[in-house]
Amino acid sequence: MTAPARLADIAAQAGVSEATVSRVLNGKPGVAATTRQSVLAALDVLGYERPVRLRRRSAGLVGLITPELENPIFPALAQVIGQALTRQGYTPVLATQTPGGSTEDELTEMLVERGVSGIIFVSGLHADTTADMDRYTRLRAQDVPFVLVDGFSPLVSAPFISPDDRGAMQLAVAHLVSLGHTRLGLAVGPRRFVPVQRKIEGFVRAVGEQLGGDPAEVERERIQHSLYTLEGGQAAAAALMDRGCTAIVCASDMMALGAIRAARQRGLRVPGDVSVVGFDDSPLIAFTDPPLTTVRKPVPAMGQAAVRALLEEIGDGGPAGGGRRAPVHGEFVFMPELVVRGSTASAPRGAPLPHPRDTRRP
Repeated sequence: MTAPARLADIAAQAGVSEATVSRVLNGKPGVAATTRQSVLAALDVLGYERPVRLRRRSAGLVGLITPELENPIFPALAQVIGQALTRQGYTPVLATQTPGGSTEDELTEMLVERGVSGIIFVSGLHADTTADMDRYTRLRAQDVPFVLVDGFSPLVSAPFISPDDRGAMQLAVAHLVSLGHTRLGLAVGPRRFVPVQRKIEGFVRAVGEQLGGDPAEVERERIQHSLYTLEGGQAAAAALMDRGCTAIVCASDMMALGAIRAARQRGLRVPGDVSVVGFDDSPLIAFTDPPLTTVRKPVPAMGQAAVRALLEEIGDGGPAGGGRRAPVHGEFVFMPELVVRGSTASAPRGAPLPHPRDTRRP
């Protein structure tokens, strides 16, 4: 790209003249601070490196604690958060929990010992209703700013960033019912987690509104708990298909891939015989066979909101300063989006799917 064209791109993005962009890039005076910041932000958005003289010095380390990285939604969220932190002059430090490895508490202690400016927790113990929330009270007593993503507890005073899990189920159920499905199932993780409880609430409510029926029976017969893995989704889907479900909503894309495998092992077609809906819209999920219909988790918006909330917790609105502002403690909820692809279709005609041990002919 030529230099003039690049100036034009930056000027258009920032809403200023090319001459103003040139003055900022060359460090010349006579440009308002807000205008200068708009030009620098345009550089970041367009992916251009700032001239060395204009790069911020590091404002310190920020810890990002995530679960395992096998589920591609976690690296995607970590990337958004890491990029947003870097643009603000912070250095992200990724700390990952692994089975048999360091716990959340151990990783937190390690980061605090290294003097991090703050910590962002993704799908941590704050999402587990059986966990002791005093750990976060103690962390606040150490004057360590933190933000919690995916999960909520009224016992913790902090900013929470969450997708609308109930709304996600409303979207999935409405889509499947519009295709003629009446035997819907939900494959989710362990019940103790807040996002799981919310998905169950949303699913039961949506099925009741769309199809009627007893909520207790829906929860008993149409919901199967398992692990957030491909194997977990496979096991849960098998149990739901045993009950005659022709459409399965899954709490993650990984579980949805397991559901597709379970259907194919029975000689069933997806979506001809069984429709499957995922949750997350993980990278590459559009290229599976079939491409997965899923509820897209608003990862960019959630990641950027987590960083903004942390900067307010830190107290200066970012490394550039600007005075301490009162942080907002509470939950910020982001609405997901249904993405329709090839794993859902009209309900199959005829009787519900037979139980695998049912030898009767239709």
